Order: sequence, then C-alpha cells, then structure tokens
Amino acid sequence: MLESTIIIDGRDHLLGRLASIVAKELLAGQKVVVVRCDEMVVSGSLVRNRVKYAQFRKKRMNTNPGKGPYHFKSPSRMLWRTIRGMVHQKSARGQEAIARLSTFEGIPHPYDKKKRVVIPAALRVMRLKSIREHTVLGELADSVGWKHKDLLKKLEDKRKVKAEAFFVKKKAKAALKEKAIEAASGELAKVNEVLAASGY
Repeated sequence: MLESTIIIDGRDHLLGRLASIVAKELLAGQKVVVVRCDEMVVSGSLVRNRVKYAQFRKKRMNTNPGKGPYHFKSPSRMLWRTIRGMVHQKSARGQEAIARLSTFEGIPHPYDKKKRVVIPAALRVMRLKSIREHTVLGELADSVGWKHKDLLKKLEDKRKVKAEAFFVKKKAKAALKEKAIEAASGELAKVNEVLAASGY
C-alpha cells in the first residue's frame, strides 16, 4: 500500500542495506525522502573506507575526466548514487524511480515537523556485530573533501533546541489531557459502558 511520502531517518542505518530497501520501494511507485544521511554508517574502519574511496576516485575517463564518472563527496549524494545503481536508471522506469527520491544531510524544513521512520532490517545494531568497526558517512565525506560539516552541525544544534522545546510542550499538553479525562471519569462512566458494549 503506497503512502504519500515516506520520510526515513538515516541515522545509524547501514548504507547498502538501506539503499536496497529504498530502491525496491521507489520502483514500486513510493516517494521516499531520506534525512540525516550524514549519520548513516558503512561497515569497516575509516582508514579502510578512505582507501576504497581513493580507488573509486581513480576511475575516470582517461581523455576527458569532465565527462565522468562523477565522484560525489556529500553524504546525501553518496546515498543517491548508491540507490541509482540499484534502480536500472538507464530505462524510463528507473529514471522515474530515481525522481521519486530525495536525500538530505540533517533534517531541513519541512521534514523536521513531520513523522520520520526507521528501517529495522537496515539498522547497524540489528545487522552488525558490536565488535565490528564502522564508519560514519559524514566523517568519511569530510575526510575526502566535503566542506559543510561545521555548517551542518550549527544548523542541527539549532533544530535540536527547537525540537526539545516542542517536545516539552507536547508532554505538558498530553499530561493535561490525561488529567482532564481522569477528572471527568465519574461523569462519563455510563457513556463509557455504552461505548464498551458497542465495541469502542
């Protein structure tokens, strides 16, 4: 069943596993937004992943490197490129699928005010032994030339302060509602009996 748009919080998800699940959803016609790509992880140490990225960067057109392949440095584009390789993007169906995908570092507006989900099958804690090393995508990107790590940290800190204030307000509102229901429980006893009999 397709939803309007699924917003996935990429924090602590494994890159390849998340990419394959998202690719399937995109091909089925689902719109997907992945936020916090900078906090996604890849198995293996930072040194190992830097070596792999260096080998990847060497792959270029010999006579005119400007014609590609292009080596993206930002975490969101790294994820985007990984998913692109899983949707057969040279066909019309694949092009339409990749057009349904959006990827972001951090959680920009308006997604900071919307419900976000996780994919248990792609979570690092579910899939990787605790003794295994892993690399955070943001750190790898920073080490290979991505320039916006500090800016992103500043923006995320601001967002987290706002989110905390919102959550405190939400908890207070929920507590008030609970209190009101308790206070009115005597008056509503008969009504609740009728509702319970009707299966509500």
